[in-house]
Amino acid sequence: MAIQPVRLFGDPVLRTRATEVESFDAELRRLVSDLMDTMHDEGGAGLAAPQIGVSARVFVYDADGFTGHLVNPTWEAVGDEDQLGMEGCLSIPGLGWDCRRRLRVVARGFDMHGEPLVVEGSEMLARAIQHETDHLDGVLFVDRLDPETRKQAMREIREAAWFDEPEPVVKASPHPLFGKAR
Repeated sequence: MAIQPVRLFGDPVLRTRATEVESFDAELRRLVSDLMDTMHDEGGAGLAAPQIGVSARVFVYDADGFTGHLVNPTWEAVGDEDQLGMEGCLSIPGLGWDCRRRLRVVARGFDMHGEPLVVEGSEMLARAIQHETDHLDGVLFVDRLDPETRKQAMREIREAAWFDEPEPVVKASPHPLFGKAR
């Protein structure tokens, strides 16, 4: 098990578009395992590679009884129904707000071995797919909030105990996709 520290709001990696995965190798499988371990340890419904400091278009999910991962994902809405519901993020710990998302989606991508995958989801799984794909594009869910809620969210983030704290020094061996120790 390789639980990684989750990057918090304000870290530039969370605002940068992640790089397409080209090598479906042992390093990618290790990244998927690290993401899954970290997501479960943190109690999340999803986790994207940038959230642990890796610029790779990969995320994992565990929502509505479905657990898995997608590499180089895209998604499209199925129908035109939206859902408005509470959303949170492991990179914005302890906080959440109502966010509008599509109710049903179909996502396409690859598994860690390079095999094509199609994932259809509604409600929480659809929300997780949209939320994690946003992370891969450098978008945070607070960007999707209505203006009044976003203003409230930014105020609560600035007041959070974890906000603006110096990053802890983590002594760990380098993750193969990082290229350097964090």
